[in-house]
Amino acid sequence: MELTVVWYLRMSLIYFVAGTIIGFGMLLWPSESGYFIPLHVHLNLLGFMSMMIYGVGYHILPKFSGTVMYSPLMMKIQFWVANAGMIGMVLSWPFAMGAEASLSNAVLMISALLSVIAVILFAINMLKTLKPV
Repeated sequence: MELTVVWYLRMSLIYFVAGTIIGFGMLLWPSESGYFIPLHVHLNLLGFMSMMIYGVGYHILPKFSGTVMYSPLMMKIQFWVANAGMIGMVLSWPFAMGAEASLSNAVLMISALLSVIAVILFAINMLKTLKPV
C-alpha cells in the first residue's frame, strides 16, 4: 500500500478517536457541549469519514479501473491541504463563538476553504484517474 494512502487511513483513525472522545465529553458536560458540537461533527464526518474515503478511494479505485493514479503528487498535496483545513477548523471553531470571534472566524473560513479545495483536488484526481480508455 502506498505510504500516502496509509497516512490518510491513520489520520482517519486519529480523527475518529478525537471525535468520539469529544462526543463522550459532551455527554459528561452537557452545559458546555454547545461549543463542541461542530468539532464533534466535523471530526467524525470530515475527519474520519472523508479521510477514510480518500485513503480507500486512492488505494482501490485505480486498481478496480485497471489504471494508475493520475497524479500521486496531487494526492500528497491534497493530504496536507485536507489536514490543514481540518485542524484549522478544530482549533478555531470553539473560539468563533467567544470574545475573539473575528480572528477565529477568519481562521475558520480559511480552514473551511482549504477543506473545499481538498475535496476538489480529490475529485479532479479521481476523475482523471477513472477516465475511460
